[in-house]
Order: sequence, then C-alpha cells, then structure tokens
Amino acid sequence: MKPTIEEGDRILTDKMAYDLRIPFTHVSLIRLAEPQTGDIIVFDSKVADNRLIKRVIGTPGDIVSLQNNELTINGEKVSYSTLNESIRWLDKTEHLKGHAHTIRLTKSAASLVQFPATPIAADHYLVMGDNRDNSADSRVIGLVPRDELLGRAERVIVSLDYDDYYLPRSDRFLKRLE
Repeated sequence: MKPTIEEGDRILTDKMAYDLRIPFTHVSLIRLAEPQTGDIIVFDSKVADNRLIKRVIGTPGDIVSLQNNELTINGEKVSYSTLNESIRWLDKTEHLKGHAHTIRLTKSAASLVQFPATPIAADHYLVMGDNRDNSADSRVIGLVPRDELLGRAERVIVSLDYDDYYLPRSDRFLKRLE
C-alpha cells in the first residue's frame, strides 16, 4: 500500500464500519454499511491465508478493467496525474469516483498491468494495493467476499522508522488514511 501506508505504520481499524459482529468472530449480527469505492479495508483472505489491507476499486454491480495500469470502471476511464518520478518508480494521483489518492508504479516491466472487464458479483469487492506493481490484490487472489471483511482502516496510530532505530515518525502520528 505504499505510499499510503509505510513499513512500521500501526493502523487503527474501525471494526464497526460495516458490521456489528460477535466479538472475536466473523459472525455478523447486523450490516451497518457497505464498503465504498476508495475505502481502505482490512480483511482476512482465505485464498492468501493472511490478513490484508487494500483499497476498494470495484463494488457489487461494477464492471472494472485495467489496461496499462489505468482503470476503467463502468465504461468510464479513471483520470491520473503525475506527482513524482524517480529512477525506479512513478507516483501518480488516481482520481477514483471523486476520491483522490496516490498510487506507485514501477518503471520496470510488470506482469499485472492489465486484466479484462470483470463484473463484480453481489457481496464481493475488487481490491487493489496502492503500490500497484508490487501488490497481491484481486489480480492475484480474486474478488474479496463480503464475509471476509474486518473493517475500514481509518488512520495511522503511530509509525516506527525501521531505518532509524525504530524511532517514531512524528509526521505520521494520527495521520488520516485517504
């Protein structure tokens, strides 16, 4: 999820954003809301056998495709603008249904730069990482079932800099995730 989430970030997750659940289980008592395009969700992936955090790109009923790392949702191309460029990567702003966020693309050839138009089934979500060319997301694990959701990632609680003796990064303290 770089550059949105960095190594060492500890994330606050709103576990009641979408469901009221029996504590310590995935058993939902009542649905409170549905994930929206652009939300950053936390889920227990049975396919990956791991807890993952990714951005929602497609919701039930959407048709999503990717060509040359550019999304098309329901026939409308998502707009992009270049933010930052280095020797190894390119940072772009992705304007996703009124929600702007930064994504990172590598300059080397990547294998996951496209997929055909994919309809999103009921109670499933297409998710992608913001570090697009280095992310095990729906292009690898498939659509995420609704019952695997744990909640919505809200903000960075604290961030420890592994390269600086685990000292806290003061600029990331309580930073809202967008």
